[in-house]
Amino acid sequence: MIVGKSVALGDGVGEGATSPVASRRWALLAMCVGVFCIQLDAFGLNLALPQIGRDLHAGGDGLQWVISAYLLSTGTLMLGAGRLGDLFGRRRLLIAGLVLFGASSLVCALAPTLPVLVSARVVQGAGAAMIMPVGLSLLTNVYPADLRGRAIGLALGIGGIATASGPFVGGALTELVSWRAVFWLNIPLAVLGVLCASRTAESFDGGAPRSVDWRGLVGATAALAVLCVVIDRGPGWPWPAALAGAAVVVVLLILFVRRERVAANPLVELSLFRNGPYMALTLAGAAANTATVMFLFVVPLTLQGQWDLSVALAGTAFLLPAVAMAIAGPLAGRVPQRAAVRMMAGCLGGGALVLVCLTQAPSLTAYLAVATVGGAVLGVANSLTLIATQAVIRPERAGEASGVTKTIITVAAGLGVGLAGAVTDQERGVGSEAATATALLLTAFGALAASAVLAVWMRRRESAARAASQRSEG
Repeated sequence: MIVGKSVALGDGVGEGATSPVASRRWALLAMCVGVFCIQLDAFGLNLALPQIGRDLHAGGDGLQWVISAYLLSTGTLMLGAGRLGDLFGRRRLLIAGLVLFGASSLVCALAPTLPVLVSARVVQGAGAAMIMPVGLSLLTNVYPADLRGRAIGLALGIGGIATASGPFVGGALTELVSWRAVFWLNIPLAVLGVLCASRTAESFDGGAPRSVDWRGLVGATAALAVLCVVIDRGPGWPWPAALAGAAVVVVLLILFVRRERVAANPLVELSLFRNGPYMALTLAGAAANTATVMFLFVVPLTLQGQWDLSVALAGTAFLLPAVAMAIAGPLAGRVPQRAAVRMMAGCLGGGALVLVCLTQAPSLTAYLAVATVGGAVLGVANSLTLIATQAVIRPERAGEASGVTKTIITVAAGLGVGLAGAVTDQERGVGSEAATATALLLTAFGALAASAVLAVWMRRRESAARAASQRSEG
């Protein structure tokens, strides 16, 4: 299959062994498995940290690196992984990511000490960084345009299930079996993902030379690594250290941009950032992802804090918003491209309204009803970010674009977690009414501001198009 300059080739286990339709379905199943594992491991260990500390005889701030090491590694490496998939084969990189994820999960499951566990989580994050952007670009290139959105939406819906239910699945496994069971679960799933991916067609950017902008790759990775550390750890540093960290990020980003301007085959084409619809959807998606992270962070703990539910009951109650968020992915895939920006603006505005209403809910029933609407609205917004951005870029550089988008919204998620920590009630926790109201209202303001900016941009774009049309007619 050739789309533009992006080439999909059968090589014995691709089109030569299965029909194009079957090949697409295998690619979709592999991506669904990969996204489920990535999201489950991002959120499935939050409630298990105390038990991990007891089992590994560790404590203090070191335990937070079980979560942070994975997220930082994933966010840092996605940009480079996406473009490497474009150049050397998206199926090949997807399989490599699944193998790396499964192998590192085995090490995590057997880890005898905290340093071993944290190191394995870094490698696991590297595998996740390969799976997500490469899998998205593979689906973009093996599916025709009229089916592409639905396929990506379905995969993201599966990821939404893992995102929303991850803390409680991890908590239940920790309580009933062991926290190691979360990692053991990944291994057969990773094997399944590899088997599925091996039956799909290879796909790569056939119009680009097989050369890597290594200087750009190192520069971008270094800048993102420092940025992720500053976001994750900076709030606890003295302000001079945090300021110095931010300055290092700025310098590294300037050097990266200068490199990309002169590189013969840049890691990221700077023209991507001049693609108005792509940037509008990506930045709006960053706001939506921040709101979603806050929603997932606050609501389950509020059910335990303000509404005094047990962990089990809170997990059961949160199934409604979780299901709504999962269903939203496939629904977002059915949104026509011409309506994507308008829908995104509406979802951001609706998300802001939901977050405000959560602070005013008079009863648990009303709270759950509003949270269910919120899961659906924010789920559509997040899925639409990745679906719609893939539709407004050249398919041959789909990995590059998905890597940039995922990096931006992942950094936004880190900022959202930092915001949650900043407004946490130190005595009673984020589940307390005062802390949750502050967190949700601040996030609602950000989402509303993003919705307004997107609406203004959309109106100006439409006005410019009408003016151009009138000039051409005149």
